[in-house]
Amino acid sequence: MEQYEPDRLSPAQVAAMRRSLTNGRAALTRRSLLRASAGGALAAGGIGTLSACGIPAAGRSQGGVSAEDHSAKEKTVSFSNWTEYMDVDDSGKHHPTLEEFTKRTGVKVKYTEDINDNNEFFGKIKPQLAAGQDTGRDLIVLTDWLAGRLIRLGWVQKLDPSNLPHAYANLSAQFRSPDWDPGRAYSYVWQGISTVIAYNKKALDGVEVTSLSDLLDNPKLKGRVGFLSEMRDSVGMTLLDMGKDPAHFTADDYDAAIARLQKAVDKGQIRRFTGNDYTSDLTSGDFAACVAWAGDVVQLKADSPDIDFLIPDSGYVTSTDNLLIPNKARHKTNAERLIDYYYEPKPAAELAAYINYVCPVDGVKAELAKIDEDAANNPLIIPDKAMAAKSHAFRSLSSKEETEFEEKFAKLTGA
Repeated sequence: MEQYEPDRLSPAQVAAMRRSLTNGRAALTRRSLLRASAGGALAAGGIGTLSACGIPAAGRSQGGVSAEDHSAKEKTVSFSNWTEYMDVDDSGKHHPTLEEFTKRTGVKVKYTEDINDNNEFFGKIKPQLAAGQDTGRDLIVLTDWLAGRLIRLGWVQKLDPSNLPHAYANLSAQFRSPDWDPGRAYSYVWQGISTVIAYNKKALDGVEVTSLSDLLDNPKLKGRVGFLSEMRDSVGMTLLDMGKDPAHFTADDYDAAIARLQKAVDKGQIRRFTGNDYTSDLTSGDFAACVAWAGDVVQLKADSPDIDFLIPDSGYVTSTDNLLIPNKARHKTNAERLIDYYYEPKPAAELAAYINYVCPVDGVKAELAKIDEDAANNPLIIPDKAMAAKSHAFRSLSSKEETEFEEKFAKLTGA
């Protein structure tokens, strides 16, 4: 793996540091809540196939309830998102890409950062969706497991392909056909989230780390290893290291992964399971190596030359945050136009340069290089083909599996 060693602070890194200084750990806390609240996921669905144009065929029969679309008369769209998940100018008062969308289309965006937790937000909008009422939102961003639940319940609207030419053409192949929305008939990716192995070169002190097995088995790392408290990430990475695909594992495979982690806990190899607080352990050297989220690693590397990452040969776990249009949304076409706008390379690059997540848009690298060459060459933001090929999604779970698997993981972690 090519090492990514910045010898200067890029604009994106400066922005990340500025956000850290002005907002404390807001972005990191948001990501922790996003990943760690994934309870009650849906049952697994079928995998779609690629059509002649390279887009998976839609495979869902259920659909949301269409509402009367007021987009032509009402030039507005209401967009609910997570905090710290949109580009902001130096004043902190303007979102350049949103303002450019309005300038181009005449559609004003009511942008609200009112999603702090998947379960909390679901509880907020569930009564209206269940009653067939407008939530007051035209576009929302939810993590894959909850996005799938809303699709299964029929609470989001099917997208109109004619309004999404850039999205259909530019969605990266690794995100095209999740089992919870084959063909992306109801959703498009806002950003991707990759789970990798991060390490502190100084704390390793010459110990070589090339795989998850090193974290679990190397006695030289005893008591200096961290895993994530998010089940899908820690178990998913362990399954991969055992030669199992997180997209197609059995209950026996899951139990074997839990047993392997339990062995490492029992012998004191794993120091602890954490949320985003692993970042302080890693930078201080309390963790020599840990399972980590790539968006954090980009920011940590900007602050410390000792922090780096690796993608194991066995692969890595990836998940997504997704754009959806709720039932009864008044401005469906305007919302689709906004989705499609963020699949144009230029606005996608501007967004990626600021927030440093995995960009789901093909063809964005050249545009991103104009803004930040380091970011454009960073595989944690723009995965190359080799890295993308190593990505694996954790399959959807039935309600029974969700309960049983989470209970076993909670017992392992002491939660």
